Amino acid sequence: MSSRVRHAAVLAASFAVLLLLWQVAASVLQTRALPEPARVFGVLVSGLASGEITYHVAITLGRVFVSFILAMMIGSAIGVALGLMTRTNRFFDPWLILFLNVPALVTIILCYIWFGLTEVALIVAVAVNKIPNVAVTMREGARTLDRSYQDLAQVYEFGALKTLRHVIVPQLAPFLAASARSGLALIWKIVLVVELLGRSNGVGFQLHLYFQLFDVPGILAYTIAFVIVVQALELGALQPWERYAGRWRQ
Repeated sequence: MSSRVRHAAVLAASFAVLLLLWQVAASVLQTRALPEPARVFGVLVSGLASGEITYHVAITLGRVFVSFILAMMIGSAIGVALGLMTRTNRFFDPWLILFLNVPALVTIILCYIWFGLTEVALIVAVAVNKIPNVAVTMREGARTLDRSYQDLAQVYEFGALKTLRHVIVPQLAPFLAASARSGLALIWKIVLVVELLGRSNGVGFQLHLYFQLFDVPGILAYTIAFVIVVQALELGALQPWERYAGRWRQ
């Protein structure tokens, strides 16, 4: 049996045990607050068939994608600059610490006040919450750059673009991958909060609606749908890319 098959078998067994525990707890407690798995999955299937869940999940994923790209680009540029320029880092380090410790909820509320209940406010609020984390990770990556590789590139007259592509980027790639993985996990959670507070669609809005109706099956159905999509991105894209990015160190 291959390692992939064993891993898949372990995952299947783990989820089966989780479903069993869920079913037992729901059967014992007999409360609206914890519906049985069959009921939740029935709501999930119904929502997927009608297109309602697909629509709201797609809206949220679009917001996650735009916020993620914006945060990664700006945060990476800031982090690399701070890592390479000691004096600049010394001056702006207090700013970075400040933004790292500002609560996400405060940023969200301020963005809605400043920009209104708009998509721009949502994207800015989410990106601002993630940019400092990316900057810190990429700053540490820039500090670990091996200068001997850059000296070698100068000897062979690589030029700026070739040095960036073949010397600097490969060394920063593992840090970029780590930022991307942690960033996705953080951003989609913040997006749900922003949608809950000020948007009229998306998974966060739907969770707020079902909360008001005390509809726990609906809440769990949307949660499962979105978690499945995010985990598919994590397992199918980010983890393989992280392994690919770090292959040169092996």
